[in-house]
Amino acid sequence: MTEVKINDDVLRRAAAEGMDVFVAAFVGAIKEAVGGQLTAENMGLLNADQITLLAWDVLHEEVMEGGFVQLIHNGNGPFIFKNPLAKALKLWGMRDLSKLIYEGHTLYVKYGEAIERDCTDEEFMALFEQYPEFDDLDDAFIEQEEAWTGQIARYIDEHIERFANVER
Repeated sequence: MTEVKINDDVLRRAAAEGMDVFVAAFVGAIKEAVGGQLTAENMGLLNADQITLLAWDVLHEEVMEGGFVQLIHNGNGPFIFKNPLAKALKLWGMRDLSKLIYEGHTLYVKYGEAIERDCTDEEFMALFEQYPEFDDLDDAFIEQEEAWTGQIARYIDEHIERFANVER
């Protein structure tokens, strides 16, 4: 395991700025500890909670920017749907998000290969119309995003030692 460090002053400022900034501080510290980006090669340097947090970050960024279709098209489907993210989040007490990911997995299995294909920008935009089944998932994620971010922040705060060593 690699040691993830976060400065106490940075953490206090992040907490004061809000849950998004608090969560982002841990995401940043974890990414920094593995050289800036999670890869198959450095994944073994992190624990399950740290990997789950980075998976949440990918899921959150992609879905908020362009939905599940974009997440899959950008090659993140395997990381989100072929790893135990949904199970891990359920263990964190996030049953609704876990269920949403399982629903996304079903659609990923059905459509993932077609969505992942290389295409032009125009063809990419057409994917959203070709796969409207993802719309309800996108809407549900966006509606619950703030609450889920709050749950993630609380989980980190209650289990801080699983995510980073706080340096004073």
